[in-house]
Amino acid sequence: MNQGQQTAIAGIYEVCIGITDPIYAIQYWEQFGYRIGKVGELSVDIAKQLYGVNSSLRSIRLYHQDADHGLIRLMIWQNPINQGLGTASMKIKGNRWATALTADTLTILNHADEAKAAGWDIRYTHPYWEIIYNKERKSQPFTEPAVGVREILLLQPLSRQVFFQRFGYTMPHYGQINSNATFKTSQFTHMGLIVQDDSKETLNFYEDVLGLLRVRDDVETTYEASPAGRDIFDLNPGEKFIVTAFDDPRSSVYDFMAARSGRLYIVRFPESINLESRFESAQPGSLGMSLYTYRVRGIEKYCDRIRQSSAQNITNIISNEFGEMSFSFRSPDGYFWNLVENC
Repeated sequence: MNQGQQTAIAGIYEVCIGITDPIYAIQYWEQFGYRIGKVGELSVDIAKQLYGVNSSLRSIRLYHQDADHGLIRLMIWQNPINQGLGTASMKIKGNRWATALTADTLTILNHADEAKAAGWDIRYTHPYWEIIYNKERKSQPFTEPAVGVREILLLQPLSRQVFFQRFGYTMPHYGQINSNATFKTSQFTHMGLIVQDDSKETLNFYEDVLGLLRVRDDVETTYEASPAGRDIFDLNPGEKFIVTAFDDPRSSVYDFMAARSGRLYIVRFPESINLESRFESAQPGSLGMSLYTYRVRGIEKYCDRIRQSSAQNITNIISNEFGEMSFSFRSPDGYFWNLVENC
């Protein structure tokens, strides 16, 4: 996934997950093709400066084959601030989730069924059939190829995952499956956020300040048209959401075959819908998926640009738990972010 020119920013680098049991967490993510990489620690004072959390921290970065994005950072806080989002609805402000490509949705479903039967705290959906690209194309069942994906949502106390399996097409730069992994999955290909902003002004931050490529803008999903969207996002009759995606700048607005993984999906619900706000449960110090990071070139310039924007709570650039220069901020839509220097 290192083809093409170097850019100042690429796809989402890491999904950061607050955990309590590193041994189980590592075993769990190994089933999805991840492996242990860097390990580091921060004192209480430095963790407070960088993440705003009054707790010491030990972190473990998990790699996935040779991917340079879609990685995992397991964060073990001595004093977690809350239990995180857990298995709460996807239809909340502050929500975070991570999606991966798989070659075997049914094996994931089998394990989910077994976990439910064993009394685990788990929520999941049926593997829904969805046509993502060329929605207007009509094919003849049983005599012409069915081109689309099967999607399944899997919520557990410390992970909020979506999986999709492709049928009838491939995308060379959008997810590389580890065929040796139990669940035959790729690195995280895209991550999501929920916002409410009818004006779309907060979206401009990702394009104008961070320098990401805006793609798939204003794609609407309604209760009536999408059984998958209805179930995954708990839509009620008449409700809808609108998706805008932000990509690695090397991606393409016009050629979906040139798209690159590491995408940020921002799901906007109309302000007329009353959504619960759970931002405090999806920030550093929380358990579960609580932070996304980008790796950037020229971190000082990024810090200056962000200071001149409407972002808030911008920290100084300091060394993170892995010895990398890093700083944090809260974006205009209310989400906590961290940038890491790409040396």
